[in-house]
Amino acid sequence: MIKYLTITCLAFLTITQVFSQNTSAKKETPPKEVVYKEINGTKLKLSFYYPESFNKNEKYPTMIFFFGGGWNGGTTAQFNDQATYFASRGLITVLADYRVKNKHKTTPFDAVRDAKSAMRFLRIHADEFCVDSNKIIASGGSAGGHLAAATTMLPELNEAGEDLSISTKANALVLFNPVIDNGEGGYGYERIGDRYLEISPMHNITKGAPPTIFFLGDTDKYVPAETGRVFKTKMEAVGSRCDLFIYKNQEHGFFNKGKQKGNTYYLETLYEADVFLESLGYLKGKPTIKLDKK
Repeated sequence: MIKYLTITCLAFLTITQVFSQNTSAKKETPPKEVVYKEINGTKLKLSFYYPESFNKNEKYPTMIFFFGGGWNGGTTAQFNDQATYFASRGLITVLADYRVKNKHKTTPFDAVRDAKSAMRFLRIHADEFCVDSNKIIASGGSAGGHLAAATTMLPELNEAGEDLSISTKANALVLFNPVIDNGEGGYGYERIGDRYLEISPMHNITKGAPPTIFFLGDTDKYVPAETGRVFKTKMEAVGSRCDLFIYKNQEHGFFNKGKQKGNTYYLETLYEADVFLESLGYLKGKPTIKLDKK
């Protein structure tokens, strides 16, 4: 009898240990920072935010953010707060670094190649990072909004040597005053010139473009309100959804946290982006942001 009890206790302890190991494994998260590309001596990184309830045996809708700065400068810190919020709502969120003129002596074309590399990396390593490849949201502000749209709408500007069978297209776009029109009269034309058809999302809208939400201020000197209206019209002409929000008396960058007292438009744009993503089935439940007018 004693021998039997000993064996039973040992077996119970073994089962308990295995169960404990499996439980902790479910909570284990992948790396929070990873190099997605190394080019000309520059290492470009992705920084990850995970939901509190993260389970490595599940796949998550994933939102990647590209910072603004006219393709000249900027840092991934711009979207720290948005990334933290959407991770709290159940998404994996990612901040993407890319090459800029001031630091790397590069062009907008290089920035697009980097953004596409980042998207391709997410799909190639989807299993490792628990990314749902069918629910990737690309987002960004200003030049970063351009890059988010460019990953999805531009057929060319891929980095040499990458596997082009891996799609860089997002399944949804969340755009904060993006420089979406790079044609004559649009932002960046003086740097892009006759190559604008290669790089301008406005000129590459085709059937199958993903559902998009577009935020803009009506006094933006870089992206006129009419540009947003034209983009919406062109999107709907090919059968794609485009929710356009134009905010009165707001300038470029109005959506950034700290831009106004009380963070009015940071909160409003975050709220509407949440509602948009919930409507697509990427989020569950109502936004956790509370707005006075809602």
